[in-house]
Amino acid sequence: MSVQTEFAAVARSGGRAALVTVVEGPAERLGARTLIRADGGGEGTLGDAELDAAASRHADELLWAERSELRREGDFGLFVDVVHPPPRLVIFGAVDFAAELCRLARAAAWRPYLVDPRSRFATQERFPEAEEVVVGWPADAFARIGGIDRATYIAVLTHDPKLDDAALTIALGSDAAYIGAMGSRRAQDKRRERLLAAGIPEERLERISAPIGLDLGGLTGEETALSIMGEVVAVRHGRDGGRLSHASGRIHEVGA
Repeated sequence: MSVQTEFAAVARSGGRAALVTVVEGPAERLGARTLIRADGGGEGTLGDAELDAAASRHADELLWAERSELRREGDFGLFVDVVHPPPRLVIFGAVDFAAELCRLARAAAWRPYLVDPRSRFATQERFPEAEEVVVGWPADAFARIGGIDRATYIAVLTHDPKLDDAALTIALGSDAAYIGAMGSRRAQDKRRERLLAAGIPEERLERISAPIGLDLGGLTGEETALSIMGEVVAVRHGRDGGRLSHASGRIHEVGA
């Protein structure tokens, strides 16, 4: 199977991979391709060990940035073509507005997962837009959905310290792209004290976005969900989530 055929198969299956092609450089190298998978494995060669290593490095970055780009490497131009599944939003807490958050995530082509150990609240009927409703504690839930990778976004919406702390402890030791948590300033201070007492390094706690969401002034469940989803999307694209009328530079990033 050629690397192009395998790349197409990965795309059809909803997997994550990058096809790196030499598009500029010496004529004898043009069109050389290598396939890089999310686990770092690959097939094919660009004809040079150093160039292959550079291709792997660029692919690893863009696989998780989830975009395709032309990258320069010396005299070579390498086009890194990326395919990836929709990003995951893992929501802890079967609270009322979590259903609105699942709905918004689905509308934005994300895969929302709802997690709560309380089976009477965590039901598919209450959360029909969820990719999956997982009844269980965080460790079991993350294992069931395949762990946490660099395209996993985590929103902790409960006010139960046992569930909050369990989810955050695992998330803070992972490569999650985003970790957000509900709570007033007072609740955040108490949570911080608990996590520090549990041995979580202080620098890791800075990864928690709390209170979760953008400052939209929203009051309803739908507006709260919009605030959270807005922040998550902004983080995914490396933005702060401010008003475009106050921004400078490009509105949309354009790959080379």
